[in-house]
Amino acid sequence: MPRQDMDYVIGLALRYGVIISIALILIGVILFHVKGEALGCSETLIMNPTSPVNTTVIPPMYALSRLPNLDPLSFIILGLMVLIATPVLRVALGIASFAMERDWLYVFITVVVFINLMLAIFVLPSIMHLHANPQLLKLLCPSS
Repeated sequence: MPRQDMDYVIGLALRYGVIISIALILIGVILFHVKGEALGCSETLIMNPTSPVNTTVIPPMYALSRLPNLDPLSFIILGLMVLIATPVLRVALGIASFAMERDWLYVFITVVVFINLMLAIFVLPSIMHLHANPQLLKLLCPSS
C-alpha cells in the first residue's frame, strides 16, 4: 500500500473516531436530560460540581453492560473510550505504515510509544489503585 493510501486510512480513522465519539457523547447527554438519571444516580447528584460520581467509581464494563438499557452515562463513557482509543489507533496504524516502508528505526520508536500508551492506560492505573470502585457506586446510587 503506498504511503499516500496509508495516510488516507490514518486520516479516516482519526476523523471517524472523533465523529463517533461526539455522537455517542451527544446521545448520552440527550438521554440524560430526557431521563433525569444515569446509572441509577439522580440528576442532582451527578450534576453537583462536588459529586463523588465520576469515572473512578464506574467500572467501564459495568457501564457498557447498561448500554442496552439506554443508560446515559454508559453512552458518555463509551464516547470517551472511543475518543481515547482514536489516537492509540493512530499510533498502531503508524507502526504498520512505517513497517510497510521498511523504516525500522521509526517502527521501533512507534512501538515504544505504543507500549508506553498501553502501560499508561492499562497497567499504571492498577498499580496506583486508580481502578473503578463498583461498591462505592452502589453505595452512592443504590438503585443502580
